[in-house]
Amino acid sequence: MTKIYLIRHCEAEGNHRRVFQGHINTDVTELGAKQLDVLAERFRDIHIDKIYSSPLLRAMKTAEAAARYHDLEVIPYDNLIELNGGVLEDQPFEEVFGNNPDLADTWNNHPQDFAPDKGEPMREAYERIFEAFKFLAQKNKDTTFAISAHGGVIRCLLCRLIYNDIKRLKDVPWSDNTAISLVTMDDYSNFKLEFYNDASHLPEELIPQRSRLDSYATSGDNKK
Repeated sequence: MTKIYLIRHCEAEGNHRRVFQGHINTDVTELGAKQLDVLAERFRDIHIDKIYSSPLLRAMKTAEAAARYHDLEVIPYDNLIELNGGVLEDQPFEEVFGNNPDLADTWNNHPQDFAPDKGEPMREAYERIFEAFKFLAQKNKDTTFAISAHGGVIRCLLCRLIYNDIKRLKDVPWSDNTAISLVTMDDYSNFKLEFYNDASHLPEELIPQRSRLDSYATSGDNKK
Protein backbone atom coordinates (compact mmCIF):
# COMPACT_ATOMS: atom_id res chain seq x y z
CA MET A 1 0.00 0.00 0.00
CA THR A 2 1.24 3.45 -0.97
CA LYS A 3 0.32 6.41 1.24
CA ILE A 4 0.42 9.99 -0.02
CA TYR A 5 -0.11 12.96 2.27
CA LEU A 6 -1.20 16.18 0.56
CA ILE A 7 -0.41 19.35 2.49
CA ARG A 8 -1.52 22.84 1.62
CA HIS A 9 1.10 25.50 2.34
CA CYS A 10 0.85 27.75 5.39
CA GLU A 11 -0.37 31.33 5.27
CA ALA A 12 1.79 33.39 2.92
CA GLU A 13 1.98 37.11 2.29
CA GLY A 14 -0.29 36.82 -0.72
CA ASN A 15 -2.99 35.18 1.42
CA HIS A 16 -2.72 37.95 3.98
CA ARG A 17 -2.81 40.71 1.35
CA ARG A 18 -5.72 38.99 -0.43
CA VAL A 19 -4.15 39.02 -3.87
CA PHE A 20 -4.13 36.45 -6.66
CA GLN A 21 -1.21 34.28 -5.63
CA GLY A 22 -0.31 31.87 -8.37
CA HIS A 23 3.34 31.95 -9.41
CA ILE A 24 4.36 34.99 -7.36
CA ASN A 25 6.93 33.75 -4.86
CA THR A 26 5.73 35.23 -1.57
CA ASP A 27 7.23 34.36 1.81
CA VAL A 28 5.28 33.03 4.80
CA THR A 29 3.71 35.38 7.34
CA GLU A 30 4.32 35.44 11.08
CA LEU A 31 1.07 33.54 11.53
CA GLY A 32 2.14 31.12 8.82
CA ALA A 33 5.35 30.38 10.71
CA LYS A 34 3.29 29.52 13.79
CA GLN A 35 1.12 27.22 11.67
CA LEU A 36 4.28 25.45 10.51
CA ASP A 37 5.39 24.76 14.08
CA VAL A 38 2.06 23.08 14.76
CA LEU A 39 2.25 21.16 11.47
CA ALA A 40 5.71 19.88 12.37
CA GLU A 41 4.37 18.49 15.62
CA ARG A 42 1.54 16.73 13.83
CA PHE A 43 4.02 15.01 11.52
CA ARG A 44 6.50 14.20 14.29
CA ASP A 45 5.17 10.64 14.69
CA ILE A 46 3.97 10.07 11.12
CA HIS A 47 6.38 7.97 9.10
CA ILE A 48 7.29 9.47 5.73
CA ASP A 49 9.98 8.24 3.36
CA LYS A 50 10.15 11.28 1.07
CA ILE A 51 8.64 14.70 0.71
CA TYR A 52 8.08 16.62 -2.53
CA SER A 53 7.11 20.24 -2.94
CA SER A 54 6.14 22.92 -5.37
CA PRO A 55 9.29 25.00 -5.91
CA LEU A 56 7.65 28.15 -4.54
CA LEU A 57 8.92 29.36 -1.17
CA ARG A 58 5.64 29.07 0.73
CA ALA A 59 5.30 25.41 -0.23
CA MET A 60 8.98 24.60 0.32
CA LYS A 61 8.92 26.02 3.85
CA THR A 62 5.77 24.03 4.57
CA ALA A 63 7.46 20.85 3.33
CA GLU A 64 10.50 21.59 5.50
CA ALA A 65 8.23 21.87 8.53
CA ALA A 66 6.56 18.52 7.79
CA ALA A 67 10.03 16.97 7.42
CA ARG A 68 11.46 18.68 10.52
CA TYR A 69 11.69 15.52 12.64
CA HIS A 70 12.43 13.10 9.80
CA ASP A 71 15.89 14.09 8.53
CA LEU A 72 14.55 14.35 4.99
CA GLU A 73 15.62 16.71 2.23
CA VAL A 74 12.70 18.34 0.45
CA ILE A 75 12.58 17.51 -3.25
CA PRO A 76 11.23 20.38 -5.41
CA TYR A 77 9.03 19.26 -8.28
CA ASP A 78 8.03 21.91 -10.80
CA ASN A 79 4.75 20.35 -11.91
CA LEU A 80 3.30 20.76 -8.41
CA ILE A 81 3.31 24.55 -8.85
CA GLU A 82 0.11 26.58 -8.60
CA LEU A 83 -1.83 27.72 -11.65
CA ASN A 84 -0.20 30.68 -13.38
CA GLY A 85 -2.55 33.64 -13.05
CA GLY A 86 -0.97 35.59 -15.91
CA VAL A 87 -2.08 39.24 -15.83
CA LEU A 88 -3.96 38.59 -12.59
CA GLU A 89 -0.83 37.75 -10.60
CA ASP A 90 -0.43 39.87 -7.44
CA GLN A 91 -3.68 41.74 -8.15
CA PRO A 92 -6.18 42.26 -5.29
CA PHE A 93 -9.14 39.90 -5.45
CA GLU A 94 -11.49 42.80 -4.82
CA GLU A 95 -10.32 44.46 -8.03
CA VAL A 96 -9.90 41.27 -10.09
CA PHE A 97 -13.43 40.06 -9.42
CA GLY A 98 -15.19 43.25 -8.38
CA ASN A 99 -14.35 44.96 -11.65
CA ASN A 100 -15.01 41.96 -13.86
CA PRO A 101 -18.34 40.22 -13.14
CA ASP A 102 -17.94 37.80 -16.06
CA LEU A 103 -14.57 36.62 -14.76
CA ALA A 104 -16.03 36.42 -11.25
CA ASP A 105 -18.88 34.24 -12.49
CA THR A 106 -16.45 31.94 -14.28
CA TRP A 107 -14.23 31.59 -11.21
CA ASN A 108 -17.14 30.94 -8.89
CA ASN A 109 -19.53 28.89 -11.00
CA HIS A 110 -17.48 27.48 -13.89
CA PRO A 111 -13.87 27.30 -12.62
CA GLN A 112 -13.05 24.62 -15.19
CA ASP A 113 -13.30 27.37 -17.82
CA PHE A 114 -11.07 29.84 -15.96
CA ALA A 115 -8.28 30.88 -18.34
CA PRO A 116 -6.49 34.10 -17.33
CA ASP A 117 -4.86 36.17 -20.05
CA LYS A 118 -1.18 35.18 -20.42
CA GLY A 119 -1.70 32.51 -17.76
CA GLU A 120 -2.53 28.81 -17.54
CA PRO A 121 -6.05 27.59 -18.37
CA MET A 122 -7.60 25.62 -15.52
CA ARG A 123 -8.21 22.63 -17.78
CA GLU A 124 -4.50 22.40 -18.58
CA ALA A 125 -3.52 22.81 -14.94
CA TYR A 126 -6.00 20.09 -13.95
CA GLU A 127 -4.31 17.59 -16.27
CA ARG A 128 -0.78 18.72 -15.47
CA ILE A 129 -1.35 18.35 -11.73
CA PHE A 130 -2.86 14.87 -11.94
CA GLU A 131 -0.10 13.64 -14.23
CA ALA A 132 2.47 14.88 -11.71
CA PHE A 133 0.60 13.15 -8.89
CA LYS A 134 0.39 9.84 -10.78
CA PHE A 135 4.07 10.01 -11.71
CA LEU A 136 5.14 10.51 -8.10
CA ALA A 137 2.79 7.78 -6.90
CA GLN A 138 4.26 5.25 -9.33
CA LYS A 139 7.81 6.39 -8.62
CA ASN A 140 7.28 5.86 -4.88
CA LYS A 141 5.13 2.74 -4.92
CA ASP A 142 4.84 0.91 -1.58
CA THR A 143 6.20 3.86 0.39
CA THR A 144 4.71 6.73 2.38
CA PHE A 145 5.47 10.18 1.03
CA ALA A 146 4.16 13.71 1.28
CA ILE A 147 3.43 16.48 -1.20
CA SER A 148 3.44 20.15 -0.21
CA ALA A 149 1.49 22.26 -2.67
CA HIS A 150 -1.13 24.96 -3.12
CA GLY A 151 -4.83 25.41 -2.60
CA GLY A 152 -5.64 25.23 -6.29
CA VAL A 153 -3.39 22.22 -6.84
CA ILE A 154 -4.98 20.25 -4.01
CA ARG A 155 -8.47 21.29 -5.06
CA CYS A 156 -7.83 19.93 -8.56
CA LEU A 157 -6.52 16.66 -7.14
CA LEU A 158 -9.47 16.27 -4.79
CA CYS A 159 -11.87 16.94 -7.65
CA ARG A 160 -10.23 14.19 -9.70
CA LEU A 161 -10.27 11.73 -6.80
CA ILE A 162 -13.80 12.45 -5.59
CA TYR A 163 -15.69 13.15 -8.82
CA ASN A 164 -13.31 12.45 -11.71
CA ASP A 165 -15.06 15.32 -13.47
CA ILE A 166 -13.57 18.78 -13.79
CA LYS A 167 -17.07 20.25 -14.05
CA ARG A 168 -17.48 19.41 -10.34
CA LEU A 169 -14.49 21.55 -9.35
CA LYS A 170 -16.79 24.21 -7.89
CA ASP A 171 -18.17 21.59 -5.49
CA VAL A 172 -14.78 20.88 -3.90
CA PRO A 173 -14.14 22.98 -0.79
CA TRP A 174 -10.95 24.99 -0.45
CA SER A 175 -8.54 23.70 2.18
CA ASP A 176 -7.28 25.84 5.04
CA ASN A 177 -3.57 26.59 5.24
CA THR A 178 -1.59 23.47 6.32
CA ALA A 179 -4.69 21.28 5.94
CA ILE A 180 -3.85 17.64 5.23
CA SER A 181 -5.41 15.02 2.97
CA LEU A 182 -4.44 11.36 2.74
CA VAL A 183 -4.60 9.25 -0.42
CA THR A 184 -3.76 5.55 -0.64
CA MET A 185 -2.88 3.56 -3.75
CA ASP A 186 -3.22 -0.22 -3.95
CA ASP A 187 -1.13 -2.67 -5.97
CA TYR A 188 -3.37 -2.08 -8.99
CA SER A 189 -2.75 1.69 -8.93
CA ASN A 190 -6.25 2.45 -7.70
CA PHE A 191 -6.47 5.59 -5.59
CA LYS A 192 -8.62 5.99 -2.48
CA LEU A 193 -9.15 9.23 -0.62
CA GLU A 194 -8.98 8.37 3.09
CA PHE A 195 -9.66 11.89 4.41
CA TYR A 196 -9.25 15.40 3.12
CA ASN A 197 -8.82 19.02 4.20
CA ASP A 198 -8.11 18.11 7.82
CA ALA A 199 -6.78 21.14 9.73
CA SER A 200 -7.67 19.79 13.19
CA HIS A 201 -4.09 20.35 14.33
CA LEU A 202 -4.57 24.13 14.14
CA PRO A 203 -5.96 25.97 17.17
CA GLU A 204 -8.68 28.48 16.39
CA GLU A 205 -6.36 31.46 16.74
CA LEU A 206 -4.19 30.15 13.89
CA ILE A 207 -7.07 29.94 11.41
CA PRO A 208 -7.62 33.39 9.83
CA GLN A 209 -11.25 34.42 9.58
CA ARG A 210 -11.43 35.90 6.11
CA SER A 211 -13.49 35.44 3.00
CA ARG A 212 -12.59 32.91 0.37
CA LEU A 213 -11.80 34.04 -3.14
CA ASP A 214 -15.31 33.35 -4.36
CA SER A 215 -16.84 35.79 -1.85
CA TYR A 216 -15.70 38.54 -4.17
CA ALA A 217 -17.57 36.86 -6.98
CA THR A 218 -20.84 36.59 -5.07
CA SER A 219 -21.63 38.79 -2.10
CA GLY A 220 -18.90 41.40 -2.31
CA ASP A 221 -18.35 40.96 1.44
CA ASN A 222 -14.60 41.22 1.81
CA LYS A 223 -14.35 42.51 5.35
CA LYS A 224 -13.91 39.20 7.17
